[in-house]
Amino acid sequence: MRWAEFTIITNEPASDAICEMLAQIGADGIAVTDPWEIKRIIDDPASLSYADGGFVNSLGEDVTVKAYFAELDGLIRLGPKAEEYVDEFDTTSIYGNITGSRVSVDEAMDILRTQLSKISEFLDIGKGYDSWKYVEDQDWENEWKKDYKAFKISNRVVICPSWEKYEGNPSDVVVSLDPGSAFGTGTHETTATCAVILDDVIKGGEKILDLGTGSGILAIICKKLGAGIVDAVDIDPLAIDVAVDNCRINDCPDINCYTGELKDVKDGSYDIIVANIIADVIAAIACDIPAKLASGGKFICSGIINTKKDKVEKALADAGFKILRVEEKNDWMAYECELSV
Repeated sequence: MRWAEFTIITNEPASDAICEMLAQIGADGIAVTDPWEIKRIIDDPASLSYADGGFVNSLGEDVTVKAYFAELDGLIRLGPKAEEYVDEFDTTSIYGNITGSRVSVDEAMDILRTQLSKISEFLDIGKGYDSWKYVEDQDWENEWKKDYKAFKISNRVVICPSWEKYEGNPSDVVVSLDPGSAFGTGTHETTATCAVILDDVIKGGEKILDLGTGSGILAIICKKLGAGIVDAVDIDPLAIDVAVDNCRINDCPDINCYTGELKDVKDGSYDIIVANIIADVIAAIACDIPAKLASGGKFICSGIINTKKDKVEKALADAGFKILRVEEKNDWMAYECELSV
């Protein structure tokens, strides 16, 4: 077997949205080279990493995203692998519905460009589509691992790739993560800001809903910080498969992972609902969140680019929420909210 490798040149704020889109259309693998993350690691006073100035300058500023799709009988495989899945969530206007199919390379490029164009309606994606080529069956799926190392995402929580052994402070809460092709490795600002808030808010025993769980990282963080019942929901069945695996790796088999959206959540009375999605979706669902919260419950939302914050803040206010805390990192916002009395 060989693989079609599509290269996208973008920027850091747009890279996670692009990766999510690629997972939605069925990429078999996604590799991201983010020079800003490398620079942050090198510049971190607590980091043991070192590089000379020439190497740092050579990294440039662009984020490179490479997506791999299987070639079968001269055609490129798109969409879910096991069964067709139609996204009924609001994100259809952004990502579209692409069910299992095989298309020519030219058709695959057109689909990719169309999806990038839709993302560009709410995010600056930079250059966008760059090129494609075939690569032979090789260990490309493991190449990205060399750039993914353990890091501290919040005061207590360390994210460690599942193929590495973490040797650090015994008091650290270690989440072992294998992101697979699902959205959410923990390196992006949207996840990090959520994790910082959760680290402070979770005291133990809470009932929590992780809406748009992706790789399951926030659900696992909640559980490892002492939460009681944790439900993890995502519209993408591929993401749920990865989340289930990550829960197993982290000895959290009791996290309830399932495919769906907010309307599919039958339980209510959550002490915390966390949603790391995108601003437009958060604004759309804000009015439905209160019905799922327990008295005094909190809504933590992230994935909000700062150009969309006014829209989200208005939707939160209209839903009866007051914002208790704002975590901001680069161009991304996360809010801790509770219902006004």
